[in-house]
Amino acid sequence: MYFDKTGKVNTKDTAVLALKAAAEKNIKYIVAASSRGETAKLLKNSDGLNIICVTHANGFSGPGQSEMSQEIRNELAGMGIKVLTTTHVLSGAERGISKAFGGAYPVEIIAHSLRMFGQGMKVCVEVAVMALDAGLIPYGEPIIAIGGTGKGADTAVIMTPSHASSILETKIHEIICKPSIY
Repeated sequence: MYFDKTGKVNTKDTAVLALKAAAEKNIKYIVAASSRGETAKLLKNSDGLNIICVTHANGFSGPGQSEMSQEIRNELAGMGIKVLTTTHVLSGAERGISKAFGGAYPVEIIAHSLRMFGQGMKVCVEVAVMALDAGLIPYGEPIIAIGGTGKGADTAVIMTPSHASSILETKIHEIICKPSIY
């Protein structure tokens, strides 16, 4: 599925398509980027799915700040959805170095290369690797990752992530949906 626009307008369709693909392909893990929980709530833990919601890192919106309230975290946990908040694997410390000293560094080059497919593709790879490194998904097993452009979700892929230490071994098997970018 290719969407005409990027962003939040595609969130419900992205969730529906991801759930359909999980059922058809017998995939048991969905990792979704969701800074405020809205996308994750659309996935509701059912049919034996393991849903992992990956938020922005603390400090993303301002020093010491978390974008997701404890109330939303509790609500997601009550739905059987695990919430992961940690350093972004495709920026993190390396972005701080490039801001301080200028230039491009290898992890940023990976991120920019993935953005050639759209911002959501970069986010899908990033959150899947973060979830794997946190031990929330199994190593070597295909999962569905959901990401987006700005707010909301507009990209979903079937992929087998690798750890950050071996990120170039990550495999993207299928694109379920994404925006057309021109």
